[in-house]
Amino acid sequence: MATHDHVFLGSDHSRNERKVWLVIALTASMMVAEIVAGTLYGSMALVADGWHMSTHAGAMLIAALAYAYARRHARDPRFTFGTGKLGDLAGFASAIVLALIALLIGWESFVRLANPVAIGFEQAIAVAVAGLAVNLVSAWLLRDDHAHHHHGHDHDHHHHEHHAQDNNLRAAYLHVLADALTSILAIVALLLGRSYGWLWADPLMGIVGALVIVRWSWSLIRETGGVLIDAAPEGAGLADEIRATLERGEEHITDLHVWQVGPGHHAAIVALSSPHPKAPSDYKARLAHLGALSHVTVEVQPA
Repeated sequence: MATHDHVFLGSDHSRNERKVWLVIALTASMMVAEIVAGTLYGSMALVADGWHMSTHAGAMLIAALAYAYARRHARDPRFTFGTGKLGDLAGFASAIVLALIALLIGWESFVRLANPVAIGFEQAIAVAVAGLAVNLVSAWLLRDDHAHHHHGHDHDHHHHEHHAQDNNLRAAYLHVLADALTSILAIVALLLGRSYGWLWADPLMGIVGALVIVRWSWSLIRETGGVLIDAAPEGAGLADEIRATLERGEEHITDLHVWQVGPGHHAAIVALSSPHPKAPSDYKARLAHLGALSHVTVEVQPA
């Protein structure tokens, strides 16, 4: 008797894993350089930015380890529906780390507004520009380019509304983007401070950055959380297509569950009632054109 495999990893799993490791190497090198240089030259700005980068490197390490674990255990029978949702678990953890970083930036900024600190502008601007350069390269590496999905692979005929969003990659990308945003705002604030002596511009930009990052992290928490608790995929989607495909004449769906088991992979449990029931394999064959459906269980009852 044939057995199914339950490998529900995203189509770009290995490629995305390599990208994240590359970005970790880049961020960690920059982090070490900043901490060492800051300690040697007595620059608090450099040291602080170095430790700030370490939090993002740590969050990206969560993503990298989740990719590795999901790949290694993809065929482990203990995971009933495979390891495809590990990326969402990592993304959820990462989003919480991102929210905490935003709160720290926000708090530090409020403290600085109340008690302005003398800033070494030239040095601080140089640090922010270097950090921004690393973040832009990292963001370019981590962007989720959906464009390359259409090489004519048979298994990639997903309907466009069920595109495979890799939340693990998205979380790593948001960390890099958040870092880039704080660098840009810092550069603007430092230039204003240097030119006009506006010391308050730096903490003010910090608060603006913190609010934007909180918003990003909240959207990621909502999305990954939904996948983790098996919420039905958002939008008019798979459930409607399953109903439209299976309900013919007197055949009616009495119970339907659809949930995501990995990027671009969904599972469904369908209970049907019909006065002339056919074999479950017949109904499964009707659903074969839905590329985003990777695991289907059908139960048929005579009406």
